[in-house]
Amino acid sequence: MGLLRMDNVAVVVDDLDAAVGFFAELGMELEGKAEIEGDVPDRMVGLTGVRTSIAMMRMPDGHGRLELTTFHSPAAVTAGPAEPPANTLGLHRVMFAVTDIEDTVTRLRTHGAALVGEIVQYGDAYRLCDLRGPSGIIVALAEELG
Repeated sequence: MGLLRMDNVAVVVDDLDAAVGFFAELGMELEGKAEIEGDVPDRMVGLTGVRTSIAMMRMPDGHGRLELTTFHSPAAVTAGPAEPPANTLGLHRVMFAVTDIEDTVTRLRTHGAALVGEIVQYGDAYRLCDLRGPSGIIVALAEELG
């Protein structure tokens, strides 16, 4: 089998520092920042004149990363409504397991997060919610019960 692991999920944001602050508050660690441009990224993503800033955020357990990318050129484009509904085609959300959903929501609100719906309980197994964060990113939180 050729698949080894999922290395990272990339998310395009309009304010890199705000996104880094949001995900740091969630508990991710900033692994590093870089400026990316030139022939290689142009060819990889199929655009001309790519110039981006990226920040790589690492999960506390070291087993996953989130690549936050801001496009300086060409400018980022909006694919649909600013706050797409849950049934929009494409990547819907990224879910994180947390130890205290209420505390996490409270902390993320200081970074502009807002609940999409409400915090719900799924049987005796989980408390769950969706938050809208920087650049409209939907982040789901799951607190395992018991």
